Amino acid sequence: MTFTEIGCGIYRDEKRLFTMDQSVSASKDREFRTWDPHHSKLAALILKGFMPPITESSRVLYLGAAAGSTASHVSDIARNGLVYALEFSPRVMKNLILACESRPNMIPIFADANHPEKYSYLVDKVDVIYQDISQRNQAEIALKNVRCFLKDEGCLILMIKARSIDTIAKTREIFGKEVEKLREGASVLETVKLPQYRDHLAVIATK
Repeated sequence: MTFTEIGCGIYRDEKRLFTMDQSVSASKDREFRTWDPHHSKLAALILKGFMPPITESSRVLYLGAAAGSTASHVSDIARNGLVYALEFSPRVMKNLILACESRPNMIPIFADANHPEKYSYLVDKVDVIYQDISQRNQAEIALKNVRCFLKDEGCLILMIKARSIDTIAKTREIFGKEVEKLREGASVLETVKLPQYRDHLAVIATK
């Protein structure tokens, strides 16, 4: 099977994405891990042509890490950096902690992304913020964390979940309002629709 490296630590064949397993339980030869775009919005975004500016030494703040599946692929890429994986659900936090145990560069944080001041003592300035959360004030939360943690010219990748904001309004209207809110404190570079995820929009911005 032939793999082509399409970005730092990101590989693909004709249809799928992969990262090289960097967990402590991986074999010395290292193995490729399948990165499923149907279960990872970041993988879907990459297949749409956007390459996240994550290098082997990047520091990444992941807001809404859930059980840590996508965050673990980010930790594969940033193998000499750090991934701060933040989650607020006690139910999935247990699984996130387990995922982090085999990854020294992945730090679990149990906190509400609405209040970055409560975990600012744990997080250094980062190169990338990736946000995938279900609160209603998604753009506001992103801006709070950008102000606290994102380096100058760093990258924000925001996954807007329209139906977590409003269950009735048209998704186009919801997306438009959130993007405008984001422009109050960030420079929006690009928006990308993800065909695998209905009512979602990926927004790429910088500080």
